[in-house]
Amino acid sequence: MSNPKYDLVIIGAGPAGLTAAIYGARSGLSVLVLERTAPGGQAATTDVIENYPGFPQGIRGPELSASMEDQAKRFGASFKTIAQVGTLERENGAFRIKAGDESFIAKAVIVASGADPTRLGVPGEDTLIGKGVSYCAVCDGAFFKGSDVAVVGGGNSAVEEAIYLTRYARKVYLIHRRDLFRADKILVDRALAHPQIAAVLESVVEEIVGEKAVAAAKIKNVRTGEVVTLPIEGIFIYAGYRPNTDFLEGMVTLDESGCVVTDAEMTTEVPGLFAAGDVRRKGLRQVVTAVGDGATAAFWAEKYIEKLENRHYGDFA
Repeated sequence: MSNPKYDLVIIGAGPAGLTAAIYGARSGLSVLVLERTAPGGQAATTDVIENYPGFPQGIRGPELSASMEDQAKRFGASFKTIAQVGTLERENGAFRIKAGDESFIAKAVIVASGADPTRLGVPGEDTLIGKGVSYCAVCDGAFFKGSDVAVVGGGNSAVEEAIYLTRYARKVYLIHRRDLFRADKILVDRALAHPQIAAVLESVVEEIVGEKAVAAAKIKNVRTGEVVTLPIEGIFIYAGYRPNTDFLEGMVTLDESGCVVTDAEMTTEVPGLFAAGDVRRKGLRQVVTAVGDGATAAFWAEKYIEKLENRHYGDFA
């Protein structure tokens, strides 16, 4: 098995990983980006990104992602498609990244593997993503001016985003499977007092209905078993996020949700290991914050590599 060596390996090619690749390659490092799908991450699946600075009319997610990839390649970054990262090992100041039958050696690693929104797993959800099914109110709320929408969830994110959506939507149904919200009381009180928000408690989504776009949701009361059809044009799902950090178990500190804990320089407690974007613990998950994370991580990764004695790769075979 060959073990190609790089100064910097970036795991994940979303906006954080692509930005890190641009900054790392531009600084003269040999950079490899590992990605299991097409570059861009969740941004590549977003039809129009309206809140990325510099594009007053918005920009298509696939277009922005492709431009970032092209820019990273222009500076010399290499890309490799893998199934998934199996393990990340550290020995004598270097890292080995195993992905299937392949293995890569690096002086520093930036984990930008992202986080996938937890899906409801109900009929209609997958087919209507981007057509009324959303996992980000800040990203897509403006598309639903004057519409009736639903938010699914009972935590702070769900309640906060329901309040946010009242800026655009005519009516916001806040659907939660329990009889009490888990969110902070001050948020719950604010939401329940809002004239545009209607709480639908002890209820779950059974199906999202629509052909070309969301038209309704079938809602089941978990106490009575009654099923009603709620006419809506959008549904925002906040069932949580699952960070892609399985390969980091036992190596770095993860918070209760599995996100990587870093400092402001994107560094972890493992020297030479950085994290950026949605995979790390943070309050706001947006393309613009991921880009900032990626640039910061690459900057400090370069500084770390500069300090390595003889710029070695450890003793990996």
